[in-house]
Order: sequence, then C-alpha cells, then structure tokens
Amino acid sequence: MTAIDTADALRATYDAPGEAARKKLMSKLDKHARAFIALSPFLVIASRGSAGADCSPRGDAPGFVQVIDDHTLLIPDRRGNNLLDTLGNVVEDPEVGLLFMVPGVSETLRANGTARIVTDPAALEPLAVRGQVPASGMEVTIRQVYFHCGRSLIRAKLWDPDSRIEKGGFPSLGRIIADQVAGIDAEAADKRLEEAYTTRLY
Repeated sequence: MTAIDTADALRATYDAPGEAARKKLMSKLDKHARAFIALSPFLVIASRGSAGADCSPRGDAPGFVQVIDDHTLLIPDRRGNNLLDTLGNVVEDPEVGLLFMVPGVSETLRANGTARIVTDPAALEPLAVRGQVPASGMEVTIRQVYFHCGRSLIRAKLWDPDSRIEKGGFPSLGRIIADQVAGIDAEAADKRLEEAYTTRLY
C-alpha cells in the first residue's frame, strides 16, 4: 500500500481549501464560540506525551467549561479512573486540542492551544458540583479556534434517535473488562460501575 510521506504529496491528493475554510480560523473566542461552549455538555481532549498521543472525553452539565476571557478556558477535572493519562501528558507537553459538541447541532467547535494543570482553590471552588470541588482544572490558553462543518456528524447520524443501538446490543463494560482481565467477575464489575455512575459521579 502506497503511503504519503510529504506535505506536498498530501496537498496534491486533495483540492485546495475554499476561502471560507481558510479564513474562518480565529485566534480568540468570539461571541459564537463563547455561546457554543456555554451550551456544550461534552468535549474531547487530544494530548500527547512520552507514551504517545491520547484522546479523552469530558462531560458535565452544559457550560461546565468556564470561559475566563477571550483566550482562556478552565476545564474542571471530575472523578475518573485516576490513570491521569491526559493530565500527565499536559505536564510533559502542554499542547492540546479540544473538540466541543452540542447535542442536536451538527457543527462542532475546535480549539487548539497550550494547557497547564491548576489547583488554586479560588479558581476551582466556583466549579464545584454537589459540594465536590474538582481536584484540579486544566487551564487552556487558546491559540486557534474555529467551527467545523457538520458533515461528519451528519454522515454518522450521531443525533438521530433511530441510529441508536438497542440496550444489550453491545456487551456491558463489566463483561468486557472480565473478558480482558483475568480474575474479574463481570457481574460484580457491572455493579461497581453502576454504583459509580449513580452515586460517585462527582
């Protein structure tokens, strides 16, 4: 299989980008980007470290990501698996990419910049939920931000209720972990996950 290994060869494989695509790249958050982030309950963070690249989801009530100013965001770190993949990567390499999504909207918002992990109580306490202050937050300084067209989500039918698989159409996470890790009981793992999902989200 032939592989492309130069920027020139890659560009020659595609048409030139349109004027709007080239000019839509912004260096700060405008009113539309701010409004989208305020509506967004979900984003994906891309990062990289010595072990390679990583991509991790973040989700909470719409607007959980705080817009500090035109160039700065603060993302609270809620309870997770404590592997610290993304946070560890940021400590090694501050470059991150963010992809914000809003249910029902086909377009997404992309933001690229540099991040640092902060633990200042004054910054984190306003982000508390159910009395639980996040252990840390990711402060991102935006270098580039722009809206991405909706063709990918439209092709995926992501927001189409008819495209959802039926409950039970895919194994439970407890079952998957039991198949992958020796000595894990699937039913017990699912019970622990259900408890985490219902009583330990924060």
